Amino acid sequence: MRASGENLFEPISAIVGGANTSVEAAATRNYAIGGQRPAVVAWPATADETREILRLCVKQRLAVVVAGAGTKLGMGGPPSHYDLALVSTRMNQILEHDPGDLTLSVGGGARLTDISKCLKAHHQFLPLSVPYESLATAGGTVSSGIDSPLRQGYGTVRDFLLGAEFVTGSSHRVKSGSSVVKSVAGYDLHKLLVGSLGTLGVISRLNFKTFPLPEVRRSILATFGEASAAIGFAQCIAHSPLAATSLESLNATLVDLLRRGAPRSASPLPVPQLSGRASEWQVAVGFGGSEAVFRRFRNDAEGMAREWGATDSLLLDDEATAGVWERLVEAVPLLLDSSPAATLVHAGVLPSQLSTACAAAESSAKRHQLPVALLARAVGAIYIAFLPDALNPETILRLAQAVDETAEAILAMQGHWSLPWCPEDLRKRTRLRGDERPDLGLMGKVKQVFDPENILSPGRFAGGL
Repeated sequence: MRASGENLFEPISAIVGGANTSVEAAATRNYAIGGQRPAVVAWPATADETREILRLCVKQRLAVVVAGAGTKLGMGGPPSHYDLALVSTRMNQILEHDPGDLTLSVGGGARLTDISKCLKAHHQFLPLSVPYESLATAGGTVSSGIDSPLRQGYGTVRDFLLGAEFVTGSSHRVKSGSSVVKSVAGYDLHKLLVGSLGTLGVISRLNFKTFPLPEVRRSILATFGEASAAIGFAQCIAHSPLAATSLESLNATLVDLLRRGAPRSASPLPVPQLSGRASEWQVAVGFGGSEAVFRRFRNDAEGMAREWGATDSLLLDDEATAGVWERLVEAVPLLLDSSPAATLVHAGVLPSQLSTACAAAESSAKRHQLPVALLARAVGAIYIAFLPDALNPETILRLAQAVDETAEAILAMQGHWSLPWCPEDLRKRTRLRGDERPDLGLMGKVKQVFDPENILSPGRFAGGL
Protein backbone atom coordinates (compact mmCIF):
# COMPACT_ATOMS: atom_id res chain seq x y z
CA MET A 1 0.00 0.00 0.00
CA ARG A 2 1.35 3.42 -0.98
CA ALA A 3 2.35 5.64 1.92
CA SER A 4 0.50 8.93 2.31
CA GLY A 5 2.26 12.26 2.47
CA GLU A 6 0.61 13.12 5.76
CA ASN A 7 1.97 9.97 7.41
CA LEU A 8 5.48 10.61 6.09
CA PHE A 9 5.74 14.33 6.69
CA GLU A 10 6.27 14.17 10.44
CA PRO A 11 9.01 11.48 10.63
CA ILE A 12 10.95 12.93 7.69
CA SER A 13 10.64 16.53 8.86
CA ALA A 14 12.01 15.36 12.21
CA ILE A 15 15.21 14.46 10.32
CA VAL A 16 15.61 17.37 7.88
CA GLY A 17 13.26 20.00 9.28
CA GLY A 18 9.77 21.03 8.25
CA ALA A 19 11.08 23.70 5.88
CA ASN A 20 12.96 20.98 3.97
CA THR A 21 10.03 18.59 3.68
CA SER A 22 6.95 19.04 1.49
CA VAL A 23 3.76 17.21 0.62
CA GLU A 24 2.38 20.10 -1.43
CA ALA A 25 1.18 19.32 -4.92
CA ALA A 26 3.39 22.02 -6.44
CA ALA A 27 6.49 20.35 -4.95
CA THR A 28 5.61 16.73 -5.70
CA ARG A 29 4.62 17.61 -9.29
CA ASN A 30 8.16 18.79 -10.00
CA TYR A 31 9.49 15.27 -9.43
CA ALA A 32 6.83 13.29 -11.26
CA ILE A 33 8.03 10.42 -13.46
CA GLY A 34 5.82 8.70 -15.99
CA GLY A 35 2.68 10.11 -14.42
CA GLN A 36 3.72 9.02 -10.90
CA ARG A 37 4.24 11.59 -8.19
CA PRO A 38 5.91 11.07 -4.82
CA ALA A 39 3.90 11.42 -1.65
CA VAL A 40 6.59 13.59 -0.09
CA VAL A 41 9.73 15.49 -1.11
CA ALA A 42 12.75 15.81 1.20
CA TRP A 43 15.89 17.93 0.94
CA PRO A 44 18.62 16.49 3.22
CA ALA A 45 21.73 18.60 3.80
CA THR A 46 24.20 15.90 4.87
CA ALA A 47 25.07 12.27 4.37
CA ASP A 48 23.93 11.55 7.94
CA GLU A 49 20.47 13.00 7.26
CA THR A 50 20.31 10.96 4.07
CA ARG A 51 21.22 7.81 5.98
CA GLU A 52 18.47 8.44 8.55
CA ILE A 53 15.89 8.95 5.81
CA LEU A 54 16.90 5.73 4.06
CA ARG A 55 16.85 3.86 7.36
CA LEU A 56 13.23 4.97 7.77
CA CYS A 57 12.45 3.98 4.18
CA VAL A 58 13.93 0.50 4.65
CA LYS A 59 11.86 0.00 7.79
CA GLN A 60 8.63 1.07 6.09
CA ARG A 61 9.47 -0.35 2.62
CA LEU A 62 9.21 3.06 0.95
CA ALA A 63 10.45 3.59 -2.58
CA VAL A 64 12.90 6.48 -3.07
CA VAL A 65 13.87 8.30 -6.25
CA VAL A 66 16.97 10.47 -5.99
CA ALA A 67 16.96 13.81 -7.82
CA GLY A 68 19.23 16.79 -8.25
CA ALA A 69 17.88 19.61 -10.40
CA GLY A 70 15.44 17.12 -11.94
CA THR A 71 16.58 17.78 -15.51
CA LYS A 72 17.21 14.10 -16.29
CA LEU A 73 14.34 12.42 -14.47
CA GLY A 74 12.92 11.61 -17.89
CA MET A 75 15.77 9.16 -18.49
CA GLY A 76 15.15 5.50 -17.70
CA GLY A 77 11.89 3.78 -16.94
CA PRO A 78 9.20 4.91 -14.52
CA PRO A 79 9.62 3.51 -10.99
CA SER A 80 7.54 0.45 -10.14
CA HIS A 81 6.41 2.40 -7.07
CA TYR A 82 7.29 5.83 -5.76
CA ASP A 83 6.87 7.25 -2.26
CA LEU A 84 9.68 9.75 -1.66
CA ALA A 85 11.69 12.15 -3.83
CA LEU A 86 15.03 12.71 -2.13
CA VAL A 87 16.54 15.90 -3.56
CA SER A 88 20.26 16.56 -3.14
CA THR A 89 20.39 20.28 -3.89
CA ARG A 90 21.19 21.28 -0.29
CA MET A 91 24.36 19.15 -0.46
CA ASN A 92 25.79 21.77 -2.79
CA GLN A 93 29.09 22.81 -1.23
CA ILE A 94 32.47 23.08 -2.90
CA LEU A 95 34.14 21.01 -0.18
CA GLU A 96 37.79 21.08 -1.19
CA HIS A 97 39.87 22.31 -4.11
CA ASP A 98 43.62 21.79 -4.44
CA PRO A 99 44.65 23.74 -7.55
CA GLY A 100 48.23 22.49 -7.37
CA ASP A 101 47.14 18.86 -7.27
CA LEU A 102 44.33 19.37 -9.82
CA THR A 103 41.72 17.82 -7.52
CA LEU A 104 38.25 18.90 -6.44
CA SER A 105 35.68 17.59 -3.92
CA VAL A 106 32.05 18.72 -4.06
CA GLY A 107 28.70 17.79 -2.58
CA GLY A 108 26.44 15.62 -4.71
CA GLY A 109 24.06 18.54 -5.22
CA ALA A 110 26.70 21.07 -6.31
CA ARG A 111 25.67 22.83 -9.52
CA LEU A 112 27.98 22.55 -12.50
CA THR A 113 27.86 26.32 -12.98
CA ASP A 114 29.14 26.89 -9.42
CA ILE A 115 31.88 24.31 -9.96
CA SER A 116 32.89 26.02 -13.20
CA LYS A 117 33.04 29.43 -11.52
CA CYS A 118 35.24 28.09 -8.71
CA LEU A 119 37.65 26.37 -11.07
CA LYS A 120 37.80 29.19 -13.60
CA ALA A 121 39.25 31.48 -10.92
CA HIS A 122 42.25 29.11 -10.89
CA HIS A 123 42.36 28.67 -14.70
CA GLN A 124 41.00 25.13 -14.46
CA PHE A 125 37.82 23.37 -15.53
CA LEU A 126 35.92 20.10 -15.31
CA PRO A 127 34.91 18.59 -18.68
CA LEU A 128 31.25 18.04 -17.69
CA SER A 129 29.60 19.94 -20.53
CA VAL A 130 26.31 18.05 -20.43
CA PRO A 131 22.70 18.86 -21.39
CA TYR A 132 20.91 21.35 -19.14
CA GLU A 133 24.35 22.49 -18.02
CA SER A 134 23.09 25.70 -16.40
CA LEU A 135 20.89 23.72 -14.01
CA ALA A 136 22.53 20.30 -13.67
CA THR A 137 24.18 19.01 -10.50
CA ALA A 138 27.34 16.94 -10.19
CA GLY A 139 25.52 13.98 -8.63
CA GLY A 140 22.78 13.98 -11.25
CA THR A 141 25.35 14.14 -14.03
CA VAL A 142 27.25 11.15 -12.63
CA SER A 143 24.07 9.18 -11.97
CA SER A 144 22.68 9.80 -15.47
CA GLY A 145 25.96 8.79 -17.10
CA ILE A 146 25.34 11.16 -19.99
CA ASP A 147 28.36 12.15 -22.06
CA SER A 148 29.37 15.40 -23.72
CA PRO A 149 31.11 16.73 -26.83
CA LEU A 150 34.34 16.87 -24.79
CA ARG A 151 34.38 13.08 -24.60
CA GLN A 152 36.81 12.92 -27.51
CA GLY A 153 39.53 14.80 -25.66
CA TYR A 154 38.81 14.06 -22.01
CA GLY A 155 36.77 10.87 -21.86
CA THR A 156 33.58 10.40 -19.86
CA VAL A 157 33.06 11.20 -16.19
CA ARG A 158 34.31 7.71 -15.32
CA ASP A 159 37.76 8.79 -16.48
CA PHE A 160 38.15 11.70 -14.08
CA LEU A 161 35.97 10.62 -11.14
CA LEU A 162 38.48 9.84 -8.38
CA GLY A 163 36.16 8.84 -5.57
CA ALA A 164 32.75 9.24 -3.97
CA GLU A 165 30.82 9.04 -0.76
CA PHE A 166 27.30 7.65 -0.96
CA VAL A 167 24.57 6.05 1.13
CA THR A 168 23.35 2.64 -0.04
CA GLY A 169 19.81 1.31 -0.03
CA SER A 170 20.64 -0.55 3.18
CA SER A 171 21.44 2.86 4.77
CA HIS A 172 25.18 2.24 4.94
CA ARG A 173 27.49 5.19 4.37
CA VAL A 174 30.18 4.12 1.90
CA LYS A 175 33.42 5.79 0.83
CA SER A 176 35.19 4.63 -2.32
CA GLY A 177 38.31 5.81 -4.11
CA SER A 178 40.29 8.82 -3.03
CA SER A 179 40.63 12.58 -3.36
CA VAL A 180 44.05 12.33 -5.04
CA VAL A 181 44.95 11.38 -8.58
CA LYS A 182 47.35 8.56 -7.73
CA SER A 183 45.73 6.08 -5.37
CA VAL A 184 45.53 2.34 -4.79
CA ALA A 185 42.60 2.55 -2.38
CA GLY A 186 40.87 -0.73 -3.24
CA TYR A 187 38.07 -1.33 -5.71
CA ASP A 188 36.62 1.55 -7.71
CA LEU A 189 33.11 1.03 -6.37
CA HIS A 190 32.28 4.66 -7.03
CA LYS A 191 32.40 4.05 -10.78
CA LEU A 192 29.39 1.76 -10.45
CA LEU A 193 27.42 4.93 -9.71
CA VAL A 194 28.02 6.27 -13.24
CA GLY A 195 24.82 5.74 -15.21
CA SER A 196 23.11 3.89 -12.34
CA LEU A 197 20.11 6.29 -12.32
CA GLY A 198 20.13 6.36 -8.53
CA THR A 199 19.48 2.63 -8.16
CA LEU A 200 22.57 1.88 -6.03
CA GLY A 201 23.00 4.82 -3.68
CA VAL A 202 22.47 8.47 -2.86
CA ILE A 203 25.59 10.47 -3.72
CA SER A 204 26.71 12.89 -1.00
CA ARG A 205 30.26 13.69 -2.16
CA LEU A 206 32.28 13.41 -5.36
CA ASN A 207 36.02 13.76 -5.95
CA PHE A 208 37.24 14.78 -9.39
CA LYS A 209 40.45 15.30 -11.30
CA THR A 210 40.42 18.79 -12.85
CA PHE A 211 42.14 20.11 -16.00
CA PRO A 212 43.95 23.33 -16.98
CA LEU A 213 41.89 25.74 -19.07
CA PRO A 214 43.25 25.87 -22.64
CA GLU A 215 44.75 29.15 -23.84
CA VAL A 216 42.37 29.29 -26.81
CA ARG A 217 39.32 27.39 -28.04
CA ARG A 218 38.84 27.14 -31.76
CA SER A 219 36.64 25.16 -34.12
CA ILE A 220 36.62 24.08 -37.73
CA LEU A 221 33.38 23.16 -39.50
CA ALA A 222 33.54 21.07 -42.64
CA THR A 223 30.69 20.09 -44.98
CA PHE A 224 30.48 16.72 -46.78
CA GLY A 225 28.09 15.25 -49.31
CA GLU A 226 27.41 12.05 -47.39
CA ALA A 227 27.76 10.46 -43.97
CA SER A 228 30.57 8.08 -44.92
CA ALA A 229 32.84 10.96 -45.98
CA ALA A 230 32.03 13.05 -42.91
CA ILE A 231 32.59 10.19 -40.49
CA GLY A 232 35.66 9.06 -42.40
CA PHE A 233 37.15 12.55 -42.02
CA ALA A 234 36.37 12.55 -38.29
CA GLN A 235 38.01 9.15 -37.89
CA CYS A 236 41.05 10.36 -39.83
CA ILE A 237 41.51 13.20 -37.35
CA ALA A 238 40.86 10.88 -34.39
CA HIS A 239 43.68 8.59 -35.49
CA SER A 240 46.09 11.40 -36.34
CA PRO A 241 48.55 13.18 -34.03
CA LEU A 242 46.08 16.09 -33.89
CA ALA A 243 44.61 16.26 -30.38
CA ALA A 244 41.01 17.28 -31.04
CA THR A 245 38.93 17.93 -27.93
CA SER A 246 35.68 17.27 -29.81
CA LEU A 247 34.73 15.51 -33.05
CA GLU A 248 31.02 15.66 -33.85
CA SER A 249 29.37 14.57 -37.12
CA LEU A 250 25.86 15.96 -37.69
CA ASN A 251 23.33 15.17 -40.35
CA ALA A 252 21.45 17.94 -42.18
CA THR A 253 18.37 17.72 -39.93
CA LEU A 254 20.39 18.46 -36.82
CA VAL A 255 22.39 21.19 -38.56
CA ASP A 256 19.11 22.85 -39.50
CA LEU A 257 17.93 22.74 -35.87
CA LEU A 258 21.20 24.35 -34.79
CA ARG A 259 20.70 27.12 -37.33
CA ARG A 260 17.17 27.89 -36.18
CA GLY A 261 18.00 28.82 -32.60
CA ALA A 262 19.16 27.89 -29.15
CA PRO A 263 17.24 25.63 -26.77
CA ARG A 264 15.61 27.16 -23.71
CA SER A 265 18.53 26.05 -21.52
CA ALA A 266 21.16 27.95 -23.55
CA SER A 267 21.99 31.61 -23.98
CA PRO A 268 21.52 33.20 -27.42
CA LEU A 269 25.13 33.16 -28.60
CA PRO A 270 25.51 33.67 -32.36
CA VAL A 271 26.00 30.69 -34.66
CA PRO A 272 27.53 31.02 -38.13
CA GLN A 273 25.29 30.33 -41.10
CA LEU A 274 26.76 27.09 -42.33
CA SER A 275 26.54 26.16 -45.96
CA GLY A 276 25.08 22.83 -46.93
CA ARG A 277 22.16 21.22 -48.75
CA ALA A 278 19.47 18.94 -47.34
CA SER A 279 21.52 15.79 -47.89
CA GLU A 280 24.83 17.09 -46.55
CA TRP A 281 26.61 16.42 -43.26
CA GLN A 282 28.69 18.74 -41.08
CA VAL A 283 31.71 17.82 -38.95
CA ALA A 284 32.53 20.10 -36.01
CA VAL A 285 36.15 19.78 -34.90
CA GLY A 286 37.02 21.32 -31.54
CA PHE A 287 40.49 22.32 -30.39
CA GLY A 288 41.82 23.57 -27.04
CA GLY A 289 45.43 24.62 -26.55
CA SER A 290 47.87 27.32 -27.57
CA GLU A 291 47.55 29.62 -30.55
CA ALA A 292 50.84 28.37 -32.03
CA VAL A 293 49.76 24.73 -31.91
CA PHE A 294 46.38 25.60 -33.40
CA ARG A 295 48.00 26.96 -36.57
CA ARG A 296 49.50 23.52 -37.24
CA PHE A 297 46.22 21.88 -36.23
CA ARG A 298 44.25 24.06 -38.64
CA ASN A 299 46.52 23.41 -41.63
CA ASP A 300 46.50 19.64 -41.13
CA ALA A 301 42.75 19.42 -40.44
CA GLU A 302 41.82 21.49 -43.47
CA GLY A 303 44.11 19.36 -45.62
CA MET A 304 42.42 16.17 -44.38
CA ALA A 305 39.00 17.72 -45.07
CA ARG A 306 39.96 18.35 -48.69
CA GLU A 307 41.26 14.78 -49.03
CA TRP A 308 37.88 13.46 -47.85
CA GLY A 309 36.01 15.61 -50.34
CA ALA A 310 34.76 18.46 -48.18
CA THR A 311 32.59 20.86 -50.14
CA ASP A 312 33.17 23.70 -47.70
CA SER A 313 35.06 24.49 -44.50
CA LEU A 314 34.91 27.34 -42.02
CA LEU A 315 37.20 28.50 -39.24
CA LEU A 316 35.35 29.84 -36.19
CA ASP A 317 36.55 32.57 -33.85
CA ASP A 318 36.05 32.46 -30.09
CA GLU A 319 32.49 33.80 -30.09
CA ALA A 320 31.27 31.57 -32.93
CA THR A 321 33.01 28.56 -31.36
CA ALA A 322 31.16 29.21 -28.10
CA GLY A 323 27.85 29.48 -29.93
CA VAL A 324 28.24 26.23 -31.86
CA TRP A 325 29.47 24.17 -28.93
CA GLU A 326 26.84 25.55 -26.59
CA ARG A 327 24.20 24.21 -28.96
CA LEU A 328 25.95 20.88 -29.35
CA VAL A 329 26.17 20.53 -25.57
CA GLU A 330 22.45 21.29 -25.38
CA ALA A 331 21.50 19.03 -28.31
CA VAL A 332 19.23 16.87 -26.14
CA PRO A 333 16.87 19.63 -24.94
CA LEU A 334 17.03 21.17 -28.41
CA LEU A 335 15.79 17.90 -29.91
CA LEU A 336 13.19 17.29 -27.21
CA ASP A 337 11.75 20.76 -27.77
CA SER A 338 11.54 20.25 -31.53
CA SER A 339 8.91 17.48 -31.60
CA PRO A 340 5.86 16.52 -29.50
CA ALA A 341 6.96 12.88 -29.69
CA ALA A 342 10.75 13.22 -29.74
CA THR A 343 12.39 9.83 -29.26
CA LEU A 344 16.14 9.61 -28.58
CA VAL A 345 18.14 6.42 -28.95
CA HIS A 346 21.66 6.48 -27.51
CA ALA A 347 23.90 3.84 -29.06
CA GLY A 348 27.50 2.77 -28.91
CA VAL A 349 29.36 0.89 -31.64
CA LEU A 350 32.94 0.46 -32.74
CA PRO A 351 34.15 3.65 -34.46
CA SER A 352 34.58 1.66 -37.67
CA GLN A 353 30.82 0.88 -37.57
CA LEU A 354 29.59 4.46 -37.21
CA SER A 355 28.71 4.94 -40.88
CA THR A 356 26.84 1.63 -40.98
CA ALA A 357 24.91 2.45 -37.81
CA CYS A 358 23.91 5.90 -39.10
CA ALA A 359 22.82 4.40 -42.41
CA ALA A 360 20.67 1.84 -40.58
CA ALA A 361 18.98 4.59 -38.55
CA GLU A 362 18.34 6.71 -41.63
CA SER A 363 16.95 3.72 -43.51
CA SER A 364 14.56 2.85 -40.69
CA ALA A 365 13.45 6.47 -40.36
CA LYS A 366 12.74 6.68 -44.09
CA ARG A 367 10.85 3.38 -44.07
CA HIS A 368 8.55 4.62 -41.29
CA GLN A 369 8.30 8.21 -42.58
CA LEU A 370 9.99 9.81 -39.59
CA PRO A 371 12.35 12.79 -39.61
CA VAL A 372 15.63 11.80 -37.96
CA ALA A 373 18.46 13.87 -36.51
CA LEU A 374 21.84 12.18 -36.06
CA LEU A 375 24.86 13.14 -33.99
CA ALA A 376 27.83 10.77 -34.20
CA ARG A 377 30.87 11.14 -31.94
CA ALA A 378 34.16 9.83 -33.30
CA VAL A 379 34.62 7.58 -30.25
CA GLY A 380 31.63 5.48 -31.39
CA ALA A 381 28.70 7.12 -29.55
CA ILE A 382 25.57 8.05 -31.52
CA TYR A 383 22.44 10.00 -30.67
CA ILE A 384 19.55 9.05 -32.96
CA ALA A 385 16.51 11.32 -32.62
CA PHE A 386 13.24 10.44 -34.36
CA LEU A 387 11.20 13.66 -34.57
CA PRO A 388 7.60 13.16 -35.75
CA ASP A 389 5.37 16.23 -35.99
CA ALA A 390 2.48 14.67 -34.04
CA LEU A 391 1.84 12.44 -31.02
CA ASN A 392 -0.92 9.90 -31.61
CA PRO A 393 -1.33 6.08 -31.58
CA GLU A 394 -0.29 5.77 -35.22
CA THR A 395 2.89 7.76 -34.56
CA ILE A 396 3.70 5.62 -31.50
CA LEU A 397 3.39 2.48 -33.64
CA ARG A 398 5.78 3.84 -36.27
CA LEU A 399 8.23 4.98 -33.57
CA ALA A 400 8.18 1.57 -31.90
CA GLN A 401 8.96 -0.14 -35.19
CA ALA A 402 11.77 2.31 -36.00
CA VAL A 403 13.33 1.97 -32.54
CA ASP A 404 13.18 -1.83 -32.61
CA GLU A 405 14.69 -2.02 -36.09
CA THR A 406 17.46 0.40 -35.18
CA ALA A 407 18.18 -1.51 -31.99
CA GLU A 408 18.42 -4.79 -33.89
CA ALA A 409 20.88 -3.24 -36.33
CA ILE A 410 23.01 -1.90 -33.44
CA LEU A 411 23.02 -5.28 -31.70
CA ALA A 412 24.00 -7.01 -34.95
CA MET A 413 27.15 -4.83 -34.88
CA GLN A 414 27.90 -6.04 -31.34
CA GLY A 415 26.97 -2.59 -30.11
CA HIS A 416 24.75 -1.46 -27.26
CA TRP A 417 21.82 0.92 -27.06
CA SER A 418 19.42 2.63 -24.69
CA LEU A 419 16.24 4.66 -24.95
CA PRO A 420 16.79 7.51 -22.50
CA TRP A 421 14.02 9.84 -23.75
CA CYS A 422 10.72 8.99 -25.41
CA PRO A 423 6.94 9.44 -24.97
CA GLU A 424 5.50 7.37 -22.13
CA ASP A 425 3.18 5.49 -24.48
CA LEU A 426 6.17 4.37 -26.50
CA ARG A 427 8.11 3.28 -23.42
CA LYS A 428 5.34 0.81 -22.65
CA ARG A 429 5.64 -0.77 -26.10
CA THR A 430 9.35 -1.14 -26.64
CA ARG A 431 12.38 -2.36 -24.74
CA LEU A 432 14.01 0.05 -22.34
CA ARG A 433 17.72 -0.36 -22.94
CA GLY A 434 18.87 -3.67 -24.34
CA ASP A 435 17.29 -5.87 -21.68
CA GLU A 436 18.67 -8.92 -23.49
CA ARG A 437 22.28 -8.02 -22.62
CA PRO A 438 24.16 -10.97 -21.09
CA ASP A 439 25.49 -9.06 -18.07
CA LEU A 440 22.02 -8.22 -16.76
CA GLY A 441 22.20 -11.03 -14.22
CA LEU A 442 25.45 -9.64 -12.83
CA MET A 443 23.86 -6.20 -12.62
CA GLY A 444 21.04 -7.72 -10.59
CA LYS A 445 23.53 -9.17 -8.12
CA VAL A 446 25.20 -5.77 -7.72
CA LYS A 447 21.79 -4.20 -7.11
CA GLN A 448 21.05 -6.83 -4.46
CA VAL A 449 24.28 -6.05 -2.61
CA PHE A 450 23.80 -2.28 -2.61
CA ASP A 451 20.02 -2.18 -2.26
CA PRO A 452 18.76 -5.51 -0.84
CA GLU A 453 15.26 -4.16 -0.11
CA ASN A 454 14.94 -2.62 -3.60
CA ILE A 455 13.90 0.81 -2.32
CA LEU A 456 16.14 2.95 -4.58
CA SER A 457 14.53 3.88 -7.90
CA PRO A 458 12.95 0.42 -8.32
CA GLY A 459 12.38 -0.42 -11.99
CA ARG A 460 14.22 2.60 -13.40
CA PHE A 461 17.21 0.68 -14.77
CA ALA A 462 17.56 -2.00 -17.47
CA GLY A 463 15.59 -5.18 -16.92
CA GLY A 464 13.37 -3.52 -14.33
CA LEU A 465 16.23 -3.23 -11.81
